[in-house]
Amino acid sequence: MDMAMVIWVLRGDGHTILFDSGFYREKFLQQWKPADFVRPSDAIARLGIKPEEITDVIISHMHWDHADGAELFPKAAIWLQRDEYAYYTGDAWQSPRTHGGIDSEDVLAVVRANIEGRVHLVNGDDQEIMPGVRAYIGGKHTYQSQFITVNTKVGTVVLASDNCYLYENLDKHAPIAQTLDRESNLRAQDRMRQLATKPELIVPGHDPGQFDRFPKVADGIVRIGF
Repeated sequence: MDMAMVIWVLRGDGHTILFDSGFYREKFLQQWKPADFVRPSDAIARLGIKPEEITDVIISHMHWDHADGAELFPKAAIWLQRDEYAYYTGDAWQSPRTHGGIDSEDVLAVVRANIEGRVHLVNGDDQEIMPGVRAYIGGKHTYQSQFITVNTKVGTVVLASDNCYLYENLDKHAPIAQTLDRESNLRAQDRMRQLATKPELIVPGHDPGQFDRFPKVADGIVRIGF
């Protein structure tokens, strides 16, 4: 099965935002050998955006393929659920079985960003991060993952990230394969349906089909919400 590794760019009100930051460390390339890999900082260059022009990075959860690239955007504020940050910088490392998918280098990077004053901790559900962008508690894919809604010209878009891997999850009302709580994932999907202006504006985290469903801008880039 093809799985797309995706980051999303949001623009408006003087902000250039990434939702999720992808990954870049060589160890992940060697371990997973992704096809057609593009470094996140190079991917945004196709839109004429420089890494230092990213004002904010919203991280859905701390898995390596979503949080690892945050270091590539040195001036960005980082937005992360408070409970996700607290758990993976603390209790998760008290046992070898409670931090699967979380990379220690990524944790250290986000702690350094916090020391620098660049981390903003999101306090739970239905929180406005900035005008037009709201964060919601997702299913238990990690300790406290989040998804976001974005107000666009065509209505409210839901960017699900790993709270919904594929369009198939939505079509079959099936939980994602990796979840700590099946029912919480299904509840998150139900809520996405309520929040999105229409079902077509729910964007799964890893489905390559999104690159066929929305207008193409360039290779590997589509436009959502216009």
